[in-house]
Amino acid sequence: MINRSILYLMLVVFPNIYGQELNCEVSIITDAKLEVTTTEQEALKQLKEVIFDFMNTTQWTKDKFKIEERINCNLQIQINNIPSAGTFSGSLQVLSSRPAFNSSHNSLLFNFQDNDIQFAFSRNTALYYTQNSFRDNLSSILAFYAYFMIGMDYDSFSPNGGTPYFVEAQQIVVNAQTSGARGWKASESGKRNRFWLVDNVLQQLFQPLRDCNYNYHRKGMDQLYDDKDKGVKEIYKALIKLKPVVQTRPNTVNIINFVYCKTAELKSLLSDSDLKEKTDFVNLLKRLDPGNSSKFQAFLN
Repeated sequence: MINRSILYLMLVVFPNIYGQELNCEVSIITDAKLEVTTTEQEALKQLKEVIFDFMNTTQWTKDKFKIEERINCNLQIQINNIPSAGTFSGSLQVLSSRPAFNSSHNSLLFNFQDNDIQFAFSRNTALYYTQNSFRDNLSSILAFYAYFMIGMDYDSFSPNGGTPYFVEAQQIVVNAQTSGARGWKASESGKRNRFWLVDNVLQQLFQPLRDCNYNYHRKGMDQLYDDKDKGVKEIYKALIKLKPVVQTRPNTVNIINFVYCKTAELKSLLSDSDLKEKTDFVNLLKRLDPGNSSKFQAFLN
């Protein structure tokens, strides 16, 4: 296993060794009430390093990334239960962002909590991703989110640029469905799981969401430096594209997640806008995500 400090050095000195698509931070926390043995504590400490290496050194695409081009993301695993020796269950929080042009601001692209996490891991176990096959649940979950985050990132830079990576994520779902592990099937978790995340995004019905992702970032966020007023208007036009999806499939996980990611960003962005512009955004956001109307109403305060 590569020590993290050595890995950072190798990424800097030998930038072409690894695919380097992801700049992924990893944290593992355990429920305060959970009794964890010394052996399990050591396994979880090693697991953190193994996941870090897996996410950051696997070559996920054929493209070459410069260090500064890597996709910033974060994985936080919450261990809530240890059903048996070497088996862990809990949740996984996945976040990814992309930079706005000529700005230090990072725009949140994906922020999702997966509550169907269960896997086996013991010390000195390595993780590998093998295309078109299921090796184990943990590597499949991690690979799924790696490809989904890459798909979201590519879609934000070019129209439908993320399609190959969403297709790969969907294939991971198909391969994992026979494992019996949760989170891979349509009937589980009330349509808020891995199956629906990628199945939705590849349906033609959700094409407006992918168009919104691109227009929101390339025509909106990336233009704020040169012309903020124009950029804000383009962001509004991008969000309008979501209306037909919401009318046909309200409260779908992809739409709710996208709007959730943008709520704090939009509130800050609109802080110096006039009342009409704020009101237009608030009314639109309430239609897209009625369950969070009170949060959008706070834009007007």
